[in-house]
Amino acid sequence: MAIDFHAEKNRFTYTRRHADVSWTAMIEKLVEVRGKHAVDIGCGGGIYTRAFAHLGAAQVTGVDFSLEMLAGARTQTVGYPQIAYHNGHALDTGLADASCDLVLKRALTHHMKVEDLAPSFAEALRILRPGGTLLVQNRTPEDCLLPGSETNLRGYFFELYPRLIEREVKRRHSGETMLDTLRTAGFQIVEEHKLWETRKVYPDLEDLAADLLTRTGRSILHELSDPELQELVAHIQEQMLHRGMSEVLEQDRWTIWKAVKAAD
Repeated sequence: MAIDFHAEKNRFTYTRRHADVSWTAMIEKLVEVRGKHAVDIGCGGGIYTRAFAHLGAAQVTGVDFSLEMLAGARTQTVGYPQIAYHNGHALDTGLADASCDLVLKRALTHHMKVEDLAPSFAEALRILRPGGTLLVQNRTPEDCLLPGSETNLRGYFFELYPRLIEREVKRRHSGETMLDTLRTAGFQIVEEHKLWETRKVYPDLEDLAADLLTRTGRSILHELSDPELQELVAHIQEQMLHRGMSEVLEQDRWTIWKAVKAAD
């Protein structure tokens, strides 16, 4: 069963992590954040909304279609006067024309049908000021299906449950589709970059198991029953023990598309 983003029980599933330095370093290479107005569309629990504030953004607006996600995000950003949240949709943010300098869509487009990509990118283009930048971060099918390893734990999901492969690939868009759609939407410059983002460092296998069993921030795990999830956790722990791992550094392979709106 897919995750219900509107359910109160899932309010905090995307709040508790912090953006890793691997992510912030890449963002700083791609775009100037300091002093800018950044908009985080599909902000969930505000993890990357907070990260923009830490990078020096003068104003950050988190947009999400779920009131429960926004409620969770607000609990994590008390004391951040530069952050505000807005209930809106990727195709209709409700924000003003040319009102921001930077838009992020992270881990959002795999929840969208291919026919909705162009309207969502056009909406980002509308709210960006001339010369502004859209960053779209997600996984291509190739990113998802890399083999499991001591850092790429996601690979074990598909090795143990091959049925998840079709589900995962079906909801991911190819790099070619993303590039073509961004250009069609009207962006002047479009680039593609690869990133191994550190998700979390687990001090021991018990901590890793606890995180997996709560499905924290992993929508694909909602496709598994509780017994299946327990089997998966045991399998990953066995793999880590076989590799002699106790502390685990988990990374995720992502693709980031940078698209720039034409300057006046």
